[in-house]
This record gives sequence, C-alpha cells and structure tokens, in this order.
Amino acid sequence: MSFGGKATRSRPSGLASEDGDEGNQCDRRGPDTGHHRERPCCGGHYSQAIKHAGLAYISGQLPIEPDGTHRPEADFDDQARLAIRNMLAVAQAAGSSVENLLKVTVYIVGIENWPRFNAVYADMLGDIHPARSVVPVPHLHYGYLVEIDAIAACAG
Repeated sequence: MSFGGKATRSRPSGLASEDGDEGNQCDRRGPDTGHHRERPCCGGHYSQAIKHAGLAYISGQLPIEPDGTHRPEADFDDQARLAIRNMLAVAQAAGSSVENLLKVTVYIVGIENWPRFNAVYADMLGDIHPARSVVPVPHLHYGYLVEIDAIAACAG
C-alpha cells in the first residue's frame, strides 16, 4: 500500500551513540534508533520516531532515564516531567522542537492524576498549546504512571 512517499526513520546526524560513534545503531534494532545521551534507547521492536512528509511521529515515551535506569516508584510529577523531557528530546533529534508540536497523546494511570499532569505539562510547555488527548489507562509497562507520544512538524 502506498501513501505517496517513503517514510524515513529518524536518525539525525550529529547524535552520538553510547560508544561515541555518530549515528550508530542502538541495540542493532535498525538505523532509526541512534542513541543519544538525552533520551533512552528503544526497549522494543519500534522506532523512537518516523519522519514522513515533514512530520515526525514520535513513539510513546515512558519516564525512563536517558541512561536506561527505571524508576517506576518515582512520584507522578517526576514521571510526567521525565516522560515529557524524553518526548521533547526525540522531537529535537528528529529535527523538530517544542514550538512545532502538533498533537500530543498522554496515557495516564488513574484519572485522578490528570490535574497533576496538566500542571506539569503547562509548566514545561508554557505558551505552547498543541492539540492534546489524555487517555486514562489501567496500567502501563514496567508499572509506570505516564506515557506520551506526539506528532510534530519538522524544520525544512
């Protein structure tokens, strides 16, 4: 099935892998998962971002530390901040920025966390207001409380 153009995996030049090689593969999962110290490696068979037709489709980002450390016991606000930072790091690596976010989808465990998420999100994004959906879910991988994916416009 053709969608009018070939999608490309996001591995912008200038990103250093864990071993220092520019644009090297992360866990050998494909040329699209180049590791950068500002975001964790992929944990499964997927790309952190796919660029197509001037857009970056950013996969769900959990609040995993850039070095891969898991802290599911962290409080909700800390998890929300880290998941947002990870999403923004992937957007930047794909040639986008917070100003170019178009749509954000947030999965949260417990609808009671929505006001807390909204406060952290507003603090981090400031005057930037992309379209957004918040989806309450019963649980997330590794016991985390928040996961974020996004679509962003890319420069050039």
